[in-house]
Amino acid sequence: MKVLITGAGGQLGRALIAAAPDDTTVRGVSRQQLDIADAPAVESALREFRPDVLINAAGFTRVDDAEKERQAAERANAAGPEVLAAACGRSATWLFHLSTDYVFDGEQGRPYAPNARTNPLSVYGSTKLQGEQAVARALPSRSTVVRTSWVYAADGRNFCTTMLRLMRSRPRLTVVNDQIGAPTSVTGLARLLWAFTRRPTSGLYHWCDSGVASWYDFAVAIGEEAVALGVLGSSPPILPIASADYPTAARRPPFSLLDKSDTERLLGVAALHWRHALREILGALADGAAQ
Repeated sequence: MKVLITGAGGQLGRALIAAAPDDTTVRGVSRQQLDIADAPAVESALREFRPDVLINAAGFTRVDDAEKERQAAERANAAGPEVLAAACGRSATWLFHLSTDYVFDGEQGRPYAPNARTNPLSVYGSTKLQGEQAVARALPSRSTVVRTSWVYAADGRNFCTTMLRLMRSRPRLTVVNDQIGAPTSVTGLARLLWAFTRRPTSGLYHWCDSGVASWYDFAVAIGEEAVALGVLGSSPPILPIASADYPTAARRPPFSLLDKSDTERLLGVAALHWRHALREILGALADGAAQ
């Protein structure tokens, strides 16, 4: 199987390449190498490589920046997926596309099933919704859209690496405790996507690590696990605050836990609990530092 990965320079793209099965020929292209909204460039890339599967890990993910950079967010999150879907349709390539829990407004109060009503609160959420709708519209029988939440890795720009940096430099931290969801390890997400390539099924699916957390819970766990594994010498006190006390450019859903039961049944897999997945990520970071 030949697989083309767009957004290969990002945290998910790197994880996908690292976890690629031995019997898979993978080509990763970064944003600098391929603008997914450039239709002629996308057509050329597919014609030259002739992939069986394309995994789109590209996107504008800076949630607050999207509020003032709407055009860039729309190009990466809405126009790009539409271009990819059209090109995949012409080349008989199966498209896997990543979306987000931020397509929901967080008012439901129970885990969101894939068919739940969407109502994004931010430019980021609305452009990601446009992208997944464009994929489903252009490629209904040969595409899989996977929504996920709070994705993090041991490197790159994400909540986990930000917390580790701040824990090393500040005497105390404050983190919101009234936004509820589930962290998703980029390692587990990559494994899930590779499992999906073995059983491509069209439609919309959800994936996140098991369990539930607030951003405050996640931050406390990062500190505790990092100290236990020797990634940090100590962790500063972390105080819970309300979202109202930490205003941001983009509104976030107060509750965005995803119901992933359909995905687990389809693929015969079970997501790790988010705390176990965090330990796995930080353990790899500790091992890397020791070498």
